[in-house]
Amino acid sequence: MTFEAPHIRVKDLNVYIGHNHILKNISLDIPDKKITSFIGPSGCGKTTLLKTFNRLLDRNKDVKINGQVLVDGEDIYGSQVEVTGMRRKMGLLSQRPFPLPMSIYDNIAYGPRIHGLRKKKELNQSVEHYLRATGLWEEVKGRLNSPATSLSIGQQQRLCLARGLAVEPEIILGDEPTSALDPLSTQRIEELFLQLRDKYTIVLVTHILRQARRVSDYIVFIYMGEIIEFGPTEELLLNPKQKLTQEYVKGYIS
Repeated sequence: MTFEAPHIRVKDLNVYIGHNHILKNISLDIPDKKITSFIGPSGCGKTTLLKTFNRLLDRNKDVKINGQVLVDGEDIYGSQVEVTGMRRKMGLLSQRPFPLPMSIYDNIAYGPRIHGLRKKKELNQSVEHYLRATGLWEEVKGRLNSPATSLSIGQQQRLCLARGLAVEPEIILGDEPTSALDPLSTQRIEELFLQLRDKYTIVLVTHILRQARRVSDYIVFIYMGEIIEFGPTEELLLNPKQKLTQEYVKGYIS
């Protein structure tokens, strides 16, 4: 699928790790202010593709990348790109929450401080705003100076989302962000995504087809490093055009 003004555009992307060809000629448009989910079997390249969007693969010296990933029309692998500034556009939510070893308050204030916010009143407003945005404020407002690790794992994941939003990204990336959570916490995170999609472009990796159907506007089915099918959620899950997609959604491929 193509969109007139995609937020992320991938062109002829190939990723190699050592001698392994992980992603193969990926071309993809991801629309602005929608939720797009990547589905597919384990090891098919979903997370690798997600990591190309904020250049997390740069940390691996064995990785070779060719092709283009354009965010707001700018090739993020271009020689003139300022990587730190580019990554600020991306909020990443991992499989397991990783709160910083500091207080609840300082977890949220950390990013704004790095980017120059120093006034206590403004920091207080920022912390409250993003804790409210992720439904945590009423739960933690009386213990903001407590260690973030004292929160439940579901609360920690929402805290990590709030911390990511506090640097004012344009895009939220989620790598199986509910896989370590209980059903109630999963529901809360999904509800947050649905609330946030009016303001952010959200790209998720999920292995749960039911979740993809609940939250996604569009779904990309990836198999063996290739995009097999991309389309609106209901169309792709209920009336897939490709045989491999049909087999996957019916559970014949796992």
